[in-house]
Amino acid sequence: MWSFAKLVFLFILATIFHWAFASIFSYWGLSVNMLLAFAAAFCAILKPAFGYPAAFICGLFLDFFGTKLFGNNAFSFTVCACIVYGLSERFDFDAFFPQIVTVFGLVLLAGVLNSLLFLWFTSAVQWPGFWSLFGGAWISALFAPAVFWVVRRTLGKASVCRQV
Repeated sequence: MWSFAKLVFLFILATIFHWAFASIFSYWGLSVNMLLAFAAAFCAILKPAFGYPAAFICGLFLDFFGTKLFGNNAFSFTVCACIVYGLSERFDFDAFFPQIVTVFGLVLLAGVLNSLLFLWFTSAVQWPGFWSLFGGAWISALFAPAVFWVVRRTLGKASVCRQV
Protein backbone atom coordinates (compact mmCIF):
# COMPACT_ATOMS: atom_id res chain seq x y z
CA MET A 1 0.00 0.00 0.00
CA TRP A 2 2.80 2.40 0.89
CA SER A 3 4.56 1.66 -2.43
CA PHE A 4 1.37 2.52 -4.32
CA ALA A 5 1.16 5.86 -2.50
CA LYS A 6 4.78 6.56 -3.44
CA LEU A 7 4.06 5.72 -7.09
CA VAL A 8 1.06 8.06 -7.10
CA PHE A 9 3.23 10.79 -5.55
CA LEU A 10 5.91 10.25 -8.22
CA PHE A 11 3.29 10.36 -10.99
CA ILE A 12 1.97 13.68 -9.66
CA LEU A 13 5.53 14.97 -9.42
CA ALA A 14 6.20 13.81 -12.98
CA THR A 15 3.15 15.65 -14.30
CA ILE A 16 4.16 18.83 -12.49
CA PHE A 17 7.71 18.63 -13.88
CA HIS A 18 6.40 17.86 -17.36
CA TRP A 19 4.03 20.80 -17.31
CA ALA A 20 6.66 23.18 -15.89
CA PHE A 21 9.45 22.16 -18.27
CA ALA A 22 7.17 22.04 -21.31
CA SER A 23 5.93 25.53 -20.48
CA ILE A 24 9.36 27.02 -19.77
CA PHE A 25 11.17 25.55 -22.76
CA SER A 26 8.32 26.17 -25.21
CA TYR A 27 9.46 29.81 -25.32
CA TRP A 28 12.55 28.57 -27.16
CA GLY A 29 10.55 26.13 -29.29
CA LEU A 30 11.80 22.97 -27.57
CA SER A 31 9.65 19.85 -27.11
CA VAL A 32 10.76 18.70 -23.67
CA ASN A 33 9.20 15.40 -22.54
CA MET A 34 9.89 15.01 -18.83
CA LEU A 35 7.04 12.52 -18.44
CA LEU A 36 8.92 10.14 -20.72
CA ALA A 37 12.05 10.60 -18.59
CA PHE A 38 10.02 9.60 -15.54
CA ALA A 39 8.53 6.64 -17.42
CA ALA A 40 12.05 5.49 -18.34
CA ALA A 41 13.11 5.81 -14.72
CA PHE A 42 10.06 3.83 -13.61
CA CYS A 43 10.95 1.04 -16.03
CA ALA A 44 14.61 1.04 -15.01
CA ILE A 45 13.75 0.74 -11.33
CA LEU A 46 10.41 -1.08 -11.09
CA LYS A 47 9.61 -4.70 -11.80
CA PRO A 48 8.00 -5.20 -15.22
CA ALA A 49 4.58 -5.85 -13.65
CA PHE A 50 4.65 -2.27 -12.33
CA GLY A 51 6.85 -0.50 -14.89
CA TYR A 52 4.79 -1.29 -17.99
CA PRO A 53 1.53 0.01 -16.50
CA ALA A 54 3.35 3.09 -15.14
CA ALA A 55 4.72 3.92 -18.59
CA PHE A 56 1.34 3.27 -20.22
CA ILE A 57 -0.45 5.51 -17.71
CA CYS A 58 2.10 8.29 -18.22
CA GLY A 59 1.48 8.16 -21.97
CA LEU A 60 -2.27 7.91 -21.52
CA PHE A 61 -2.18 10.97 -19.28
CA LEU A 62 -0.59 12.96 -22.12
CA ASP A 63 -3.24 11.62 -24.50
CA PHE A 64 -6.08 12.87 -22.30
CA PHE A 65 -4.76 16.41 -22.47
CA GLY A 66 -3.68 16.34 -26.09
CA THR A 67 -5.71 17.29 -29.11
CA LYS A 68 -3.93 14.84 -31.37
CA LEU A 69 -4.58 11.21 -32.05
CA PHE A 70 -5.77 9.56 -28.84
CA GLY A 71 -3.59 6.66 -27.70
CA ASN A 72 -0.43 7.51 -29.61
CA ASN A 73 1.51 8.55 -26.48
CA ALA A 74 0.31 5.51 -24.54
CA PHE A 75 1.52 3.28 -27.37
CA SER A 76 4.84 5.17 -27.74
CA PHE A 77 5.53 5.06 -23.99
CA THR A 78 4.79 1.34 -23.90
CA VAL A 79 7.23 0.76 -26.78
CA CYS A 80 9.80 2.82 -24.88
CA ALA A 81 9.15 0.69 -21.77
CA CYS A 82 9.87 -2.44 -23.83
CA ILE A 83 13.16 -0.90 -24.95
CA VAL A 84 14.18 0.05 -21.39
CA TYR A 85 13.45 -3.45 -20.12
CA GLY A 86 15.40 -4.88 -23.05
CA LEU A 87 18.35 -2.63 -22.24
CA SER A 88 18.22 -3.28 -18.51
CA GLU A 89 20.23 -6.48 -18.91
CA ARG A 90 22.99 -4.59 -20.74
CA PHE A 91 22.97 -1.14 -19.10
CA ASP A 92 23.66 -0.15 -15.53
CA PHE A 93 20.94 2.42 -14.97
CA ASP A 94 22.58 3.58 -11.74
CA ALA A 95 25.23 5.36 -13.83
CA PHE A 96 24.58 8.77 -15.38
CA PHE A 97 25.70 8.03 -18.95
CA PRO A 98 23.20 5.19 -19.64
CA GLN A 99 20.41 7.31 -18.17
CA ILE A 100 21.26 10.26 -20.40
CA VAL A 101 21.72 8.19 -23.55
CA THR A 102 18.54 6.20 -22.97
CA VAL A 103 16.31 9.21 -22.31
CA PHE A 104 17.80 11.08 -25.28
CA GLY A 105 17.12 8.16 -27.61
CA LEU A 106 13.66 7.50 -26.22
CA VAL A 107 12.53 11.12 -26.62
CA LEU A 108 13.69 11.09 -30.24
CA LEU A 109 12.03 7.72 -30.84
CA ALA A 110 8.76 8.79 -29.21
CA GLY A 111 8.69 11.99 -31.26
CA VAL A 112 9.24 10.16 -34.53
CA LEU A 113 6.85 7.34 -33.60
CA ASN A 114 4.11 9.79 -32.60
CA SER A 115 4.51 11.63 -35.90
CA LEU A 116 4.36 8.37 -37.87
CA LEU A 117 1.29 7.18 -35.97
CA PHE A 118 -0.41 10.49 -36.66
CA LEU A 119 0.47 10.21 -40.35
CA TRP A 120 -0.71 6.59 -40.62
CA PHE A 121 -4.02 7.05 -38.85
CA THR A 122 -5.06 10.54 -39.93
CA SER A 123 -3.20 10.97 -43.24
CA ALA A 124 -1.91 14.30 -41.95
CA VAL A 125 1.54 15.41 -40.94
CA GLN A 126 2.34 16.66 -37.47
CA TRP A 127 6.06 17.05 -37.04
CA PRO A 128 7.40 19.24 -34.22
CA GLY A 129 10.51 20.03 -36.22
CA PHE A 130 13.96 18.53 -36.02
CA TRP A 131 15.53 21.22 -33.82
CA SER A 132 12.54 21.30 -31.50
CA LEU A 133 12.66 17.54 -31.02
CA PHE A 134 16.47 17.35 -30.86
CA GLY A 135 16.77 20.24 -28.40
CA GLY A 136 13.96 18.87 -26.24
CA ALA A 137 15.64 15.46 -26.21
CA TRP A 138 18.87 17.07 -24.98
CA ILE A 139 17.10 18.98 -22.21
CA SER A 140 15.20 15.86 -21.12
CA ALA A 141 18.40 13.83 -21.19
CA LEU A 142 20.34 16.37 -19.15
CA PHE A 143 17.71 16.22 -16.40
CA ALA A 144 17.44 12.42 -16.57
CA PRO A 145 19.98 11.72 -13.78
CA ALA A 146 17.99 13.94 -11.41
CA VAL A 147 14.77 12.17 -12.40
CA PHE A 148 16.30 8.72 -11.89
CA TRP A 149 17.71 9.84 -8.53
CA VAL A 150 14.32 11.14 -7.34
CA VAL A 151 12.54 7.94 -8.38
CA ARG A 152 15.22 5.70 -6.84
CA ARG A 153 15.35 7.77 -3.65
CA THR A 154 11.57 7.85 -3.24
CA LEU A 155 10.99 4.15 -3.87
CA GLY A 156 14.10 2.92 -2.07
CA LYS A 157 14.05 -0.86 -1.79
CA ALA A 158 10.29 -1.25 -1.98
CA SER A 159 8.76 -4.56 -2.98
CA VAL A 160 7.79 -3.13 -6.38
CA CYS A 161 11.44 -2.44 -7.25
CA ARG A 162 13.77 -4.81 -9.03
CA GLN A 163 16.50 -6.14 -6.84
CA VAL A 164 19.87 -5.35 -8.34
